Amino acid sequence: MNPMDELRAARPAHLGDRPVDERTRAAELAHAMSVPRRTRRRRAAVRPVWGLAGLAAAVAAVAAVAVVVAGNAAPQPGKQAPQAGQSASATPRKVTLSARAVLLAAAEKADRQPDRTGEWWYSSSVSRHVYPAREGGYLVVDRQRNEEWTPRATGGEQWSREQRLGAEPAGEADRLAWERAGSPGEIDVVVPMKKVAPLSLPTASGKATTSHSPLVDGDKVFWLGRNVTMKDLRGLPDEPEKLKKWLLDSYDGHSTESSSVKMDSDDWLFTVSVGLIVDMPVTPQVRGAAFRMLAGLDSVKVIENVTDAEGRTGTAAALRQSDERTGVRESRLIFDEATGRALGTESVVVEPRGPQAALEPGTVSSSEAVLEAGWTDVGPKR
Repeated sequence: MNPMDELRAARPAHLGDRPVDERTRAAELAHAMSVPRRTRRRRAAVRPVWGLAGLAAAVAAVAAVAVVVAGNAAPQPGKQAPQAGQSASATPRKVTLSARAVLLAAAEKADRQPDRTGEWWYSSSVSRHVYPAREGGYLVVDRQRNEEWTPRATGGEQWSREQRLGAEPAGEADRLAWERAGSPGEIDVVVPMKKVAPLSLPTASGKATTSHSPLVDGDKVFWLGRNVTMKDLRGLPDEPEKLKKWLLDSYDGHSTESSSVKMDSDDWLFTVSVGLIVDMPVTPQVRGAAFRMLAGLDSVKVIENVTDAEGRTGTAAALRQSDERTGVRESRLIFDEATGRALGTESVVVEPRGPQAALEPGTVSSSEAVLEAGWTDVGPKR
């Protein structure tokens, strides 16, 4: 059996400017101050995302597999029958893969996805942000659905549709505290910026609003350290080392959000690679190369059986990040191991500081769950 076959056998199954209402502006500014987020697509500035190893790395990954002997157990339905010479109670093997091996396996799955194109690159997601209520001592989750259409052809327009889904108490204890406060239909929350007006979040959902604007310079669709075209994205190198070099040509020692916040190259590569994997219109092979690049970062760990904000179970590639303003957080890319497709992202508070001081360690302060991301010939309703 060659190394790639061994890896397969060991692997477990499993995006200009436009008017913005004050509530949305306040929420986005508050979030920008509270956590370095995965930059979303915006028309005027287009967006950051980025993305090691080939056969030799796969061999190393297989070598890293640790076989753990579980307790005696009878074969379960669907399990392989005992081989000749084994008893029916032969101990099954539980295979534990290293973080590197899991990411390389996800890369292989991503490589196998079909590469069909269409007239539009479409994405749909639900974002969530946590705020402390001004009174009552409870936390509130503000939810919003986002849809975006980016044209494949140059000279067109980008479209987006947003709908507030309503705020709600973050957990059961928060719900009880909200009820004790009279179950207000609008909740005043603490915004971690002194110059932002008080923010009041309605618990009822709002109407969807649609907007559109021309492509930047007529052809720029995303930001990858520099504004790029659809042609640029479709032509990104699909070899991990070449992709890494392409991306690092735009690295200047600071974060993707602010030139005043220092960020080392591994943190930066993780941040931009997450965006690429989640919903960028790159080829499956480039997405696979981004996974392989993550596999080459020693600071990245893998967490299994993570439940995302939509209740789906996946695996997370996680990196601990910190800065003087917000403290320490764990940034996560959640993906489906069985397909290599991204489920979304989340930021978990580890050591709260500054704007996040009111949040307990372990709190998911923000998340984005991907509902759809792919090519379509069906454009937005005009």
